[in-house]
Amino acid sequence: MNPALAEAVDWYVRLHDSAADDATRAGWRAWLASDPCHAQAWSRIERLQQRLGGVPAGVAAATFEQARSQRRTALKALALLAGLGLASWQGYRLSPWSTDYATGFGERRRVTLPDGSRLDLASDSRVDVRFDGERRLVLLRRGELLLETAKDPRPLSVETAEGQILALGTRFGVHQDDGLTRVMVEAHAVEVRPRRATQRATRVDAGQVLVFGADAVGPLGPLPPGTSAWTEGMLVAVDRRLEDVLAELARYRPGYLGCSAAVADLRLSGAFALDEGDAALASLEDALPVRVRHLTRYWVRVEARDA
Repeated sequence: MNPALAEAVDWYVRLHDSAADDATRAGWRAWLASDPCHAQAWSRIERLQQRLGGVPAGVAAATFEQARSQRRTALKALALLAGLGLASWQGYRLSPWSTDYATGFGERRRVTLPDGSRLDLASDSRVDVRFDGERRLVLLRRGELLLETAKDPRPLSVETAEGQILALGTRFGVHQDDGLTRVMVEAHAVEVRPRRATQRATRVDAGQVLVFGADAVGPLGPLPPGTSAWTEGMLVAVDRRLEDVLAELARYRPGYLGCSAAVADLRLSGAFALDEGDAALASLEDALPVRVRHLTRYWVRVEARDA
């Protein structure tokens, strides 16, 4: 196996590991951007994974993990997964990669929880749900959610790596970043308690956003328009930096999507369909003095038009 392909196998396993975090994904994006051969190798891995059809990504990752010490057989192992059936799926549900609700790259999901609350999951997100006779707890392991709570006498909280958000009869979003949690409240209010500073709760009301870490909370800010538009397959940008818009779009497409420093701070307003990423990128060339360079389907970079 050539080195780039071996590295692609490694990254596939790491991205689907239950311990994967934003730093892991940032490292993968940097690896993709560093060499065109990396993007081509990743493209091959994606094509092989697509051959698996309905077999969950966790199964593929598990087999890669077993084969990682024998890289020459790793790709063959992935291809063989296409023939696996129910026994493999049961093994997946018992594996470390299993979770109550999850989405893959570019996928969104809406579910109704046992208490009647509505949960929306953004791309590449994972949650576990722990309901008992005294409390309702949603554990956000990765990604982003929007939660519309149902009436129930038991308190409902969302927990992230940085702390806990108590719902006060509300509709709110939570985004797990690298070492930070962002809370966006659309209706009523929540109370936030950082993991290592639980003595005092911070109230976040409708129309406000708060970013907090494990030790402290940041200042309250206004909720940007269109914050939850992703639940309907849209990205709404109002005077946002191009680099930030691309970072959101990148969550809904495989591979590397980024921009040069020369255009990162250009301001952009518009509405973009998340399921039509190529059309959204093409529209940038009409709105801004930029060009979109496609090395492969999995490596796209926005640059200054005269670059």
